[in-house]
Amino acid sequence: MNIVISNSSGKPIYEQIAEQIKAMILNGELEPGAGVPSIRLLAKELRISVITTKRAYEELERDGFLVTVPGKGSFVAEKNLDFVREERLRQVEEYLQKAVACGKAIGLSQEEFWEILHVLLEEDVK
Repeated sequence: MNIVISNSSGKPIYEQIAEQIKAMILNGELEPGAGVPSIRLLAKELRISVITTKRAYEELERDGFLVTVPGKGSFVAEKNLDFVREERLRQVEEYLQKAVACGKAIGLSQEEFWEILHVLLEEDVK
């Protein structure tokens, strides 16, 4: 599993791991039912604490991305299409919040913002 931990990131290590695994699941890199490395193995590969890896897996389980079968390991959960859509919607909202903040920083009017969004949406259709 190709996970990159950044010491300069402001995010905790467990969150970086969870986000990267979540992204692999959402983009289809990890298929439903696929096994993920054991907590101990991933901790060893990343040279981090088992507790940190466990916390990342617990977060992924809580969010419905992984299921753990005692004695067998952790696996990618079957995709719940509503859940996947909700997660993507959350990502879109996050990007739009950043765009609005950038626009406000340069004094972009609401009309200018809508015009940019309209142009971008039109480009996607072509």
